[in-house]
Amino acid sequence: MCGIVGYVGSQQAAPILLDGLSKLEYRGYDSAGLAVRNGTEETEVIKAKGRLKVLFEKTNGGAAVPGTCGIGHTRWATHGEPSDVNSHPHSGGRVTIVHNGIIENYKELKNYLLSKGVTFDSDTDTEVAAKLLDYNYNGSPLDTIAETIRDLEGSYALGILFADHPGEVYAVRRESPLIVGLGKGESFIASDVPAILKYTRNVYYIGNMEM
Repeated sequence: MCGIVGYVGSQQAAPILLDGLSKLEYRGYDSAGLAVRNGTEETEVIKAKGRLKVLFEKTNGGAAVPGTCGIGHTRWATHGEPSDVNSHPHSGGRVTIVHNGIIENYKELKNYLLSKGVTFDSDTDTEVAAKLLDYNYNGSPLDTIAETIRDLEGSYALGILFADHPGEVYAVRRESPLIVGLGKGESFIASDVPAILKYTRNVYYIGNMEM
């Protein structure tokens, strides 16, 4: 299993994301990564193969990655070997995502996108989902997500950042678990409740195919 954490609010996101990921270590993983937005600046992505402490050291406990909006991930390799490149988050131009689950028809989708001139850096099914979201993007995150998930077969939970929508985290799930936590002026997503219990007890369980 992989682990997903997301945050948007007034606090620095990276330390909260790292703390949340540490509460999901029981799910197993071989690499980890963060994507953080600092206002309208470009999304900064940091990834590391190995234990979560490597990502802690790489980001100085999150202090080296300023911003109040972001997503984090612990990966258990299914498509592509454990590596920095194959680690999440994955970006597709204007879209950055983390993903728990398996996109069963990723090869078909990847071949379609390759035929349209889209290029890939990793061996993962997750990058295919990111690039498909970017390919379909029409300026409306919700419309784009709705269109894209019609083409995704398998089980998945996605945390999504759109470059032109700073301060916003989008989430959708099909079969794979994902929750929303509501705090005072801040919101969270996570694969499981322990990741956010330190920050809120107000938890909403996202329905299947709900955004």
